[in-house]
Amino acid sequence: MTKAGVSERQLRNLRRGEVSRMRMETLLKISQALQVSVSELLATFGEMKLLGEPEEQTALMREYQRLLLQLQEHRQTLMQEFQQSSLQVLESWLLQWPTAAHAAQQNPHLPAVRLLVLAKPVEKLLQQWGVEALASVGEELPYDPQWQTLMEGTAQPGELVRVRYTGYRQGDRLLYRAKVSIVTHEDNRRPETRD
Repeated sequence: MTKAGVSERQLRNLRRGEVSRMRMETLLKISQALQVSVSELLATFGEMKLLGEPEEQTALMREYQRLLLQLQEHRQTLMQEFQQSSLQVLESWLLQWPTAAHAAQQNPHLPAVRLLVLAKPVEKLLQQWGVEALASVGEELPYDPQWQTLMEGTAQPGELVRVRYTGYRQGDRLLYRAKVSIVTHEDNRRPETRD
């Protein structure tokens, strides 16, 4: 029951019906791992009979409700902290992007290269999260089906391909495969210069 983060001894207590000897936090972890309510868990393992007095049952349910509320509040706090730190990194983008987008719509001749600087906060956030590109767009490299997807045609591993859309990984975990196309001999020809 590694998923629940409880010991083997605690699981043995549960199997024997000795739930009254277990802490409420442990029961809560097990119920979440099994995706059942604590009430269902207690009913399944006969705890209501073992608890004896209705006052003890009521106290246990109150403790369960308190811990459940505490867990929900903790999750909400963590989500708010995560969002706040992300927004701090993205602050300059949030403030400048709408103005830049409006300017681009008003002037279609505005060079797009000027907008690239606005992507820096997003790049910084990805860097903080350990997300990295597998390769740069336009880069030519050996085909590796583990990290790349061909947009069309077929290629053997090791065959030269060109990156059309970059892929991403976070540590050793693949997030998105790079989309690649086969490099043809025509791609390698250089335009002739006229004298």
